[in-house]
Amino acid sequence: MRAAGKEQAGRRADDMYRIRVVNRSFSSAIVSACSALIFSCSLQAATLTQNIQSGWNTFRNNVQQTWEAPQNKDFYLPAITWHNRWTYDDEHINRYNERPWGAGGGISRYDDKGNWHGLYLMAFKDSYNKWEPFTGYGWEATWHPIEGSRFHLGAGYTAGVTARDNWRYIPVPALLPLASVGYGPLNFQMTYIPGTYNNGNVYFAWLRFQF
Repeated sequence: MRAAGKEQAGRRADDMYRIRVVNRSFSSAIVSACSALIFSCSLQAATLTQNIQSGWNTFRNNVQQTWEAPQNKDFYLPAITWHNRWTYDDEHINRYNERPWGAGGGISRYDDKGNWHGLYLMAFKDSYNKWEPFTGYGWEATWHPIEGSRFHLGAGYTAGVTARDNWRYIPVPALLPLASVGYGPLNFQMTYIPGTYNNGNVYFAWLRFQF
């Protein structure tokens, strides 16, 4: 009986030892996995921070160079404001203004890659027929689909600040897509303001003549 008891006690001790070994291994695996995950997240955060900093430096340098060394002066003539009929009811469409009377001016340049950079200020009548200023920086990659022709296309973005009467003319930042079709110094530029039902979702276009 005593021998059997000792044997059972020995087995229990062996089992407890194995459990401790397994627990230690499992704990070590969890710690290693967590450490690897934290390290990976730290690397990704550092990379994201570097990319944001690099992007901001490029943006700032482009704006500064356009301001200090422009190649052209630009005249802006607002042409059309169109409220997306799929996102507005008739009541709103019937009372909104879609003739953005106004004008603007700016400066611009083309970089070594042929991409366009511009600084501008426009003032025009908004959807409520109230004056709305918009000033900002625009960038477009440009293409000449017909070799040897002055016809060109552009796509990029604009970042600026606007203010509206229905917002009590509080400055509001805006980051919008930008596209253009042009021939020589004459360009038809456009953007689209996203939004919700009966709000935003507006196509806005203007003529830009550079000289």
